[in-house]
Amino acid sequence: MTPHDFWQELHPPGSFPTDGDFTSFYVAELEDGRQLRLPIRALADGEHALASLIVNQASFAVLDALAGQLAAKIDHFDIDIVAGLPTLGLTLAAAVAQKLGHARYVPFGTSRKFWYRDDLSVSLSSITTPEQQKRLYIDPRMLPLLQGRRVALIDDVISSGSSIVSGLQLVEACGIEPAVIAAAMLQSGRWREKLAATGAQWPDRTVGVFATPLLERTAEGRWRAPTA
Repeated sequence: MTPHDFWQELHPPGSFPTDGDFTSFYVAELEDGRQLRLPIRALADGEHALASLIVNQASFAVLDALAGQLAAKIDHFDIDIVAGLPTLGLTLAAAVAQKLGHARYVPFGTSRKFWYRDDLSVSLSSITTPEQQKRLYIDPRMLPLLQGRRVALIDDVISSGSSIVSGLQLVEACGIEPAVIAAAMLQSGRWREKLAATGAQWPDRTVGVFATPLLERTAEGRWRAPTA
C-alpha cells in the first residue's frame, strides 16, 4: 500500500488474517467483522511498534463507520452532549454527535482566545507530539452546555492516556464528571494505569470501536502481537 491509501477502505470480514505476523500493516476488526488496515509505526526502541489511525485523513466512509459504531456503543449512557479533544478527536466527536442525533457538540481547543480564562485550562501533551507543550482550553461560553448534563468525552485514539487525562482534568475543573470516555481506537493498554490513577472508575467507563496491541519485532523483522 502507498502511504495515502491507509484508512480509506473497510474490507469485508475475513479479507485478511488477523493472527500471525504483520509486515507493513496491522488488521483491526470492527464488531461486525469488517476490517481496517492500519499502518505500523515503529517506536524509538526499534523493538516495539503501534498501529496508527489518523482519523481526519480517513475516507468519509471509514469515518462514518467508526462514528456510527462508537455512537452505538455509548448510546445507552443517555448522552446529552459530546465534548471533543483536539486535534483529531474533534473530527470524530462531531461525527459521533451527529450519529446520536445532536445538533451540536463542544470542541475543546489549544488556541487561547482573548476571552478564555486561564483557570479553565490544563497542560496537554500527546504521544504523537511529545515535544510540543500546549494548554487545553474550554470556551467559557460553552460551560452551560456541559454543566448538569451527561457528557461523552471523545478523542480519536487513547494510547498513553495523557491527552484523555488532560481532558478529564479540564472538565473536572468545570465541576463536570463525564458519563463515558470514548475513542475510535484503544491503542495498547498503557492508558489504563494512567486513567485509573485519575479515578478508579475510568478504565471501566472507557470504550472504543476496536483495540490494538503493542507490537513486538520478531527475529525475521516482522511484527507480532504478544501472546497472553
